[in-house]
Amino acid sequence: MKRIPHTQEFREQALRKLRERGPRTQQSIADELNISLATLKGWLTAQSSAAKGLPHGASPLPGDLPAQQWGPAERLQALNESHGLIGPALNAWCREKGLFEHQLQAWREAFCAGAEPTVREGRTALRELQAKHDQLQRDMRRKDKALAEAAALLVLQKKFQALWADEA
Repeated sequence: MKRIPHTQEFREQALRKLRERGPRTQQSIADELNISLATLKGWLTAQSSAAKGLPHGASPLPGDLPAQQWGPAERLQALNESHGLIGPALNAWCREKGLFEHQLQAWREAFCAGAEPTVREGRTALRELQAKHDQLQRDMRRKDKALAEAAALLVLQKKFQALWADEA
């Protein structure tokens, strides 16, 4: 069988149709475009891995694990990837990753709830640092006063010695 090369534009249109397919199956999209399902899935995998835009060292979302077994890093990555998606685009993304929209919502709530104690801990640490800063400021003012007093005493001592040196 002769291999038919497809243009990049055709691939992008096919992948866009696949993501915005609504209730249709991947097979029906492949049949409509007159390409095999394996080809379409291969393009999807290639585009997903090439255009992830993941930070260095980040791995793609695990396809072999159920979403309930994903760790915090994978869940955060899924929240980042799905952040701007709404409606059919979000549903298509969820189907592609094997997730449900309610899972993303629960992860988002858990992530936001987990950040609140950190804020409280930060406020407590800030108060402690401010108290330490105030104590150091008081110590510095006290030492400045003692230094000024010592300098004044030295000046007076030199003047006193100068007066006695003149009389002798």
